[in-house]
Amino acid sequence: MIQLSTSKGVTLIETIVFLVVIATALTALAIVFNESVIRSVDPVVRLRALELAQAQLDEILARKFDENTPTGGVPACGTTGAPACLGIVPDSDFDDVGDYDGFTDSSNPQHTITVSVVDAGSDLGLSSNELARLITVNVSLPNGNLLTLSAFKANF
Repeated sequence: MIQLSTSKGVTLIETIVFLVVIATALTALAIVFNESVIRSVDPVVRLRALELAQAQLDEILARKFDENTPTGGVPACGTTGAPACLGIVPDSDFDDVGDYDGFTDSSNPQHTITVSVVDAGSDLGLSSNELARLITVNVSLPNGNLLTLSAFKANF
């Protein structure tokens, strides 16, 4: 009986197909890795913008409700025995919430902060629109989006 030897090697075509498959897989993997590296900075930038917005909002909320609100807030302006509220009248001393209406801070090149203040008592179901103010802080992100934080300050 004659035994034929079988070859245990790989043909040239099989080698080329193997290299093409591996090259395609590595290319796809490199593209996914590149995208993840590019997007890994987004949460850091967004967190920085959130910290800026929260710091600005905290600073505004620490101020008096109105120019005529006494230190400590009692009695609240516009109530019996207290001076009338002046309303939202921005001035340069930044001692009350209304002073921040229209405020813009562009000292940070990546994030511009803008603030708006509006009377919003009716939004909270209060009898007068002047009993609460809605403070909105917007921070621009490098990609053009805005991050917005809002809070109410009540006249109490």
